[in-house]
Amino acid sequence: MNFWDIVYFGNSLREWGIALGIVVIGFTLIKILRLPVLKRFKKWSEKTSNSFDDFIVLAIEKTVIPFLYFVAIYGALQYLTFNQRINNIIQVAMMFVVTFYVLRLLSSAVQYSIYTFLGKYEDSETKQKQARGLVLIFKAVIWIVGLVFLMNNLGYNVTTIITGLGIGGIAVALAAQTILGDLFSYFVIFFDRPFEIGDFLKVDDKVGSVEYIGIKTTRIRAISGEQLIFSNKDLTDSRVHNFKRMERRRVVFSVGVTYQTSADQLKKIPEIIKGIIETIDGATFDRSHFSAFGDFSLNFESVYYIAGPDYTEYMNRQQNIYLQIFEAFEKEGIEFAYPTQTLFAGNSFINTKENKGEVKSEHFANVNGR
Repeated sequence: MNFWDIVYFGNSLREWGIALGIVVIGFTLIKILRLPVLKRFKKWSEKTSNSFDDFIVLAIEKTVIPFLYFVAIYGALQYLTFNQRINNIIQVAMMFVVTFYVLRLLSSAVQYSIYTFLGKYEDSETKQKQARGLVLIFKAVIWIVGLVFLMNNLGYNVTTIITGLGIGGIAVALAAQTILGDLFSYFVIFFDRPFEIGDFLKVDDKVGSVEYIGIKTTRIRAISGEQLIFSNKDLTDSRVHNFKRMERRRVVFSVGVTYQTSADQLKKIPEIIKGIIETIDGATFDRSHFSAFGDFSLNFESVYYIAGPDYTEYMNRQQNIYLQIFEAFEKEGIEFAYPTQTLFAGNSFINTKENKGEVKSEHFANVNGR
């Protein structure tokens, strides 16, 4: 018997050799054609302004070329003769491979479409980060639908599977109402956009910048450094202060002077404060008034506005205003008030001063002549 006529697993060595040759030739052709084709496509994509050609190059490199390797192997196996059971296994395996690469291509196309659509807006990078959860949901739907079609092609009763998924879905929904609530809240955050990544928020007594928006939770970096994790439903149900969208900041501050301040000095104070605020770049003066007779001071309330939400800029301007007010009062001889209290007890006169947590008392007369 000729060596090439020896039979293994229902095929002669000649047939096995031809099948192996088909695989080797196929792999070689794919590798030979891959380099010049991809190189030419990449050069062409670099000359264009749109990103669609980049997506085509990536799809060829990540999906089409690996699929061609499986096609070469499948073609070699088709040349050989197997029993019905093995043929069925090969067919099923090929169906899985085809389904996998088709679904992979569709998932990439959906992701590309969403990111391209969001790329048209300002701050597109932030919006694309925020859309990761949405992309994940779309991909999950594509893979579930694809697997259902695969099961249908394999001869399974899809209606029974869908019915089972429906009943199971209801049971899961009842058992995971909180998770579904967070999921729907994620869609509210994504489409309604009450806040985005990078926004500075205040939620109840917590403040910080948004770092990540997920399907279930949103993570905020607190100003003290730690990470705060909120469920999406908690955020959509709460009163959220978004400071990044503040067009201008309203600042109210009070100044108290002593009761020994003269009437002429009191009349000058609003004008002094107005003049100082008007010299500050980015600050808009609103008003300054003698607002109240306090227990130990004459109080003035002033209001001004600062353009923009930046807190550091606000504090820099506020510090500048306070320093100039202090200097101006020092020149005019106007004294700031601090908590004082005068007590009368019989023939005794007691003057009590509270300053920086210290209490000093002075007695100016003897009680009953003693």
